[in-house]
Amino acid sequence: MTSATVLFMSVAAALGTATIYPLQPAIADVAASFGTGIGAVGVALSCGPVGYMLGLALLVPLVDRFPPRSVLALQFAALAVALAATVVAPSAAVLGVVLLVTGACSSVGAGLSSLVGRLAPVGRRSTDLGIVTAGISAGILIGRIAGGWLSDEIGWRAMLLTAAAACAIVAVVSAAILPAERGLVTQSYFSGLWSMPGLLRRSATLRGAAFRGALWFFAFCAVWSGLAVALSQPPHSLSAERIGLYALAGLAGIVATRIAGRWTDRIGARPVILAGLVLAAAACVALAVGLNDAVVTLIALAAFDAGLFAAQVANQSTVLDIDPAAPARYNGVYMLVYFVGGSAGTAFGASAAAAVGWGWVTGACIVAIGLAAVLTGPDAGSRPTRDSGAI
Repeated sequence: MTSATVLFMSVAAALGTATIYPLQPAIADVAASFGTGIGAVGVALSCGPVGYMLGLALLVPLVDRFPPRSVLALQFAALAVALAATVVAPSAAVLGVVLLVTGACSSVGAGLSSLVGRLAPVGRRSTDLGIVTAGISAGILIGRIAGGWLSDEIGWRAMLLTAAAACAIVAVVSAAILPAERGLVTQSYFSGLWSMPGLLRRSATLRGAAFRGALWFFAFCAVWSGLAVALSQPPHSLSAERIGLYALAGLAGIVATRIAGRWTDRIGARPVILAGLVLAAAACVALAVGLNDAVVTLIALAAFDAGLFAAQVANQSTVLDIDPAAPARYNGVYMLVYFVGGSAGTAFGASAAAAVGWGWVTGACIVAIGLAAVLTGPDAGSRPTRDSGAI
């Protein structure tokens, strides 16, 4: 895996991850196109995250089994077809079905990070993971911003066709340059699927990483969903466009992933995780008291994202190191638990901000981050090592 290959993987991960988000800012336009209510389209859009979780369980483990260039090229090709099919969906119900497929295929980012775990040199594994994770972070940010902007400029259907064309190009390049080494897994596919829940039970390292990751992703999603509600209400009463600009603070997270990867290779995962969590908790305190000041809020959001994204890179490196010959199953389980935590945080943040206020949201997030720090014990290691905590 050359530096150019890893850089391409980062770009590909950004594109694949972004495809789950671009319709969110255009929900009103999509509803108008179908002549239906926003609620019905909202239900359809929720199929994307459900599909993503299915992709983590069903598609990511294929990277351990077949040549990565074949698996990921086909996944990007399927993503292109699904995006194109979205354009001709005749109703919100059909849209939901297509978005389920799109969400499943958008799990390519997890597949690419699993590939890093299997093929990157030990001394560069966390560094390369940081580069690919930076792409995933960029995709989360770009998907919403570019989706809204392109929908306004050329319409949501043309926006999706543009994304489909980009995925088709990436599919061709993936088939040409991604590694062709077949994985070493000999267990049957369905046996492997059935064994995935047991990985949490048997591996203390995976269990610790997954639960602490779910806690801080809960906090991450709660802050961002709650922030949108808090800023839309008096005394702020900001427009959706102005609230969306706060997402630019997430650029700090992209930088942090690169730095965190290098430091994890040097000093190990645990110090990087703890440093990131301390930074994120301090940022939560600033967010709790400084929401009336846009500059303070932006700086605090940048620190919050940087801290949690750095912790994510270091934490995920411990998962990929459990079984470097076949890391995708462990990574899929980890990301599934991680994403469940984030989904709960999204629901909590929005509802709590509306019902009891922004202060309760940030307080709950500080508690979640603190619990994650408590769970960052010896299993995280001073340096990444193979799992010695299986029970």
